[in-house]
Parts: sequence; C-alpha cells; structure tokens
Amino acid sequence: MNASASTRPSKSQRLNVRVTDRQEKLIRKAAEATDRTMTDFILESASVEAERILADRRWFVATDAQWAEFNRLLELPLASESKLSKLANRASPFANES
Repeated sequence: MNASASTRPSKSQRLNVRVTDRQEKLIRKAAEATDRTMTDFILESASVEAERILADRRWFVATDAQWAEFNRLLELPLASESKLSKLANRASPFANES
C-alpha cells in the first residue's frame, strides 16, 4: 500500500445512478481522457459542482465592528450611477415578444 492510499478517507457510502447509453459513453471517454476511473471522475465532477452551488449559501461570521462597517459601506452612495441608469432606461429586448 502506498502512502497516499493510506491517508485517503474510508469510503463507506454508496451512490447508485442510472444513465443513458450516451451519458455512460460520454462520462467514460472523459474519465479515460483524464486518466481517472469513472468513479473518481464522477465523484470529483459532482463534488466540484456541489461546492460551486453551495459556495454562496455558506454562513459568514463577523464581529460587531465588522458587521457595522459592512453596513456602513452598503449605505454609501454608488461612485457612479451612469451605467446603471443607462441600462435601466434602455428598451427591453423582450418588449416585443408575445
């Protein structure tokens, strides 16, 4: 057993998924192209996507002073509103759709 194998966390949970023939072939080709097993490829891909999705839903901790400063900064006027005004006054590209 090599050193990296002994430091890996034990995998005790199982996930079962059903896929179409096309999905299986696509995933297999991508796994082979990255020199990984299908399991490693699927787990890494799913984990990266899960972390991306959850990244903006995490709890952030701030002291009272940090929270006060954050709120103070939120209340400051924008340095320039010209681009925002221009965008808000532009005709909607969807206005004529029915």
